[in-house]
Amino acid sequence: MAKFFQEFREFAVKGNVVDMAVGIIIGGAFTLIVQSLVADVMNPLIGLLVGGVDFSNLFVVLRQGVVAGPYATLGDAQAAGAVTLNVGLFINAVVSFTIVAFVVFLLVRTINRLKREEAVAPASPTEQPCPYCLMVVPIKATRCGHCTAALPSSEASAEPLSSQATETPVAK
Repeated sequence: MAKFFQEFREFAVKGNVVDMAVGIIIGGAFTLIVQSLVADVMNPLIGLLVGGVDFSNLFVVLRQGVVAGPYATLGDAQAAGAVTLNVGLFINAVVSFTIVAFVVFLLVRTINRLKREEAVAPASPTEQPCPYCLMVVPIKATRCGHCTAALPSSEASAEPLSSQATETPVAK
């Protein structure tokens, strides 16, 4: 039983679990900000553009409640027990989703750009072809292990092969 709790503790404190928990908490806080942006900023502006419509009170009565309508607000209709189709709340949810999706897109796009910039430079080569037999040999080798030719030093390899002092390969 103690081993079970030890395994659970190791799982719970792993970086991925903690990162996920932080992401969920920040996501919850971000959702509140987006809901406020939609309800308090976007909807009044959109309502003003389309003639003063308050989306949060845009609904269709499907069945009258105990007290017959018309109902001025969605709250009045729900208080009367009316069955309503809440079109305005759906529009608010769509606008909220669009904003969240756009922000997540920008976040992922930025992270991907940063990852591309972090790309590691290619490692220096560890092997080179022998200039005589073209077999691959370690870059620090002084003789080819295949044809036994003396290999040019790394400083001399910057010069053209014709100007280097070369040793003819020994036949096996």
